[in-house]
Amino acid sequence: MPSPHHTSGTAIHALASHLRRLPPSCGPVRLIGVDGHAGSGKSTFAGQLAAVLDDAPVLHLDDIASHEELFAWDRRLLAEVIEPLARGATAHYSPYDWHARRFGPARALAPAPVILIEGVGAGRRALRPYLARLLWMELPNEESWARGRSRDGEEQREFWAGWVEAERRHFAEDPSRPFADLLVRQLSEGYELLQGPTGTVGPDQSVTHGDGPSAMC
Repeated sequence: MPSPHHTSGTAIHALASHLRRLPPSCGPVRLIGVDGHAGSGKSTFAGQLAAVLDDAPVLHLDDIASHEELFAWDRRLLAEVIEPLARGATAHYSPYDWHARRFGPARALAPAPVILIEGVGAGRRALRPYLARLLWMELPNEESWARGRSRDGEEQREFWAGWVEAERRHFAEDPSRPFADLLVRQLSEGYELLQGPTGTVGPDQSVTHGDGPSAMC
């Protein structure tokens, strides 16, 4: 595992090197979860990491969730994506169009040495058995949500009001951060990797930890 205090531009390269050496976790795939609060920078980080990983595929959970299923998509993801990849087969899923409010044409996701799955809930209980590593974007919820609201603008204000409550409920029932292998903190330039809390609890144990930042923040 990369140094728990690896910083700046070298962090992503060190992390990529580490991930390449991991044993496969989902059939032939090393499936890497990138979780964190909405607005915490998951998509940007995952995109940069994917580029260093020779353009590794990135599955965005925004394509899996929908207005009707903000978080109740785990069974569909398992059936459409995880189970085929675990067999070494190409997965097919229909990405959701948040403006048209409907699912679009099916998209293929072939097995690859490393696949990133990013989005709120990427480290949820149902997915953790298939993850080679879980990364958590270390940014407090209120700061993350403020960034997200600023990014999406006034037209999404009503959506954000409902989203925040849904996200609170999700992480209260199924927290991700206590199971993270690494915490990813964005710097003014690059990222800092910190040792995650994994190992303090087992994957199937109940926890009382929240998904807020640790005391070292």
